[in-house]
Amino acid sequence: MSFEQAAALPHAAALAVQGFRDTSAIKPGQKILINGAGGGAGSFAVQITKALGAEVTGVDSTVKLDSMSQNGADHVMDYTKEEFTENGERYDLIQDNAAHHSFFHCRRSLNPGGIYAMLGGPNSRIFQMMFLGPLTSLFGSKKIGTSGGNPNSGTDLVCEFFEAGKVKPIIDQTYPLAETAEAFRYFMAGHVKGKIVITM
Repeated sequence: MSFEQAAALPHAAALAVQGFRDTSAIKPGQKILINGAGGGAGSFAVQITKALGAEVTGVDSTVKLDSMSQNGADHVMDYTKEEFTENGERYDLIQDNAAHHSFFHCRRSLNPGGIYAMLGGPNSRIFQMMFLGPLTSLFGSKKIGTSGGNPNSGTDLVCEFFEAGKVKPIIDQTYPLAETAEAFRYFMAGHVKGKIVITM
């Protein structure tokens, strides 16, 4: 593992693993949707779920469609042209790294017994999930919740997959330390495919 790969792996990969709640529950052939699949945690989520045998749909912007396919997604969806909450497809797990939709809308895209896990998004969505998610999960078989509260938990699994050649950090750009401000400007533009790494 290079220093750049090592720098790109821990936080995003840990979030991706925690977003599955329980990786042992993922069975080959299950349908999983990753919203924000072209970004840092999303690019790991696609690779990990594929390594576990799932059928993976990645959702992100137009410029990230090719990178999601190259990363292993079975299906890719451009959120500027199609709403995954409205196309009638159902999934066993939805990992939401963007949270542009209300979880009530996402819930209808779950199969019975399905899980919706929010990893990131606007504060308003996170607070809504914290208060209403557990209550909603009490009714019916679909489970709703947030993930990502345990820093670096799950990196051991990711390292195993890395050693087996099943997972690798996707590094979009590297910037020297002196150009950190420029790296943040690039990040804020919203076109990053995977991770940005600052080098010494």
